[in-house]
Amino acid sequence: MIRRLQDRVALVTGASRGIGLGIAKKLAQEGAHLAFTYKSSAEAALNLQQELVALGVQAKAYASDASDYLQAEQLIESVLADFGHLDIVVNNAGITRDQLLLRMTEAQWDEVLDNNLKSVFNICKHAVKPMMKARSGSIINLSSVVGRSGNAGQSNYSASKAGVIAFTQSLAKELGSRNIRCNAIAPGFILTEMTGQLDAAVAEEWNKRIPLGRAGTVEEVAEVVAFLASDAASYVSGQCWNVCGGMQSS
Repeated sequence: MIRRLQDRVALVTGASRGIGLGIAKKLAQEGAHLAFTYKSSAEAALNLQQELVALGVQAKAYASDASDYLQAEQLIESVLADFGHLDIVVNNAGITRDQLLLRMTEAQWDEVLDNNLKSVFNICKHAVKPMMKARSGSIINLSSVVGRSGNAGQSNYSASKAGVIAFTQSLAKELGSRNIRCNAIAPGFILTEMTGQLDAAVAEEWNKRIPLGRAGTVEEVAEVVAFLASDAASYVSGQCWNVCGGMQSS
């Protein structure tokens, strides 16, 4: 059976856990060779690399901080040297530093904007060069439903994720003539290691706000990523896809 992403090369940032981990596995299952980054979870990254190779694809983990411009440049150079080309980029790396604005420090603001928004610029800045030369590519940037609606205590995170959407839409208009598609995904309440640590009462309150009545899974987010990376989405660009069980409808 021919898989949707057979022999394409994908880069996923922040793939050692959570949504990024699910995306890396799904793309490999679809036949893509995987380059992926991690910042501190070396053991988890090595385990993932071995798991992906067992699926019959090439895979390599890179210790790299996407919020650092020079590291992002070096990462893309390394991926091209190791894999030969780059077809798919998934900007997933991100952090939260939640705090009410009156208590938020400048460092908390800067850290979130650097990790969530500047990182997307850094990776795309260098990744689009080989894609433009090949006149082909799919860029998928992870945003969030709070990037559309905002959320108390998350002004830094919400602002960064709103910026990801606008950046994606702008890049789609710049790169469309080169056959490079750019889309964003806005997950809602997704079951990950992080959300799994929430108090049960807090999780239940989230579920009440979701029309489908439950949290999403990383696999459900990864399915949308795989679709947008594939030829099935060849006429889809400049869009933000909500994966949120109906929490956000626009």
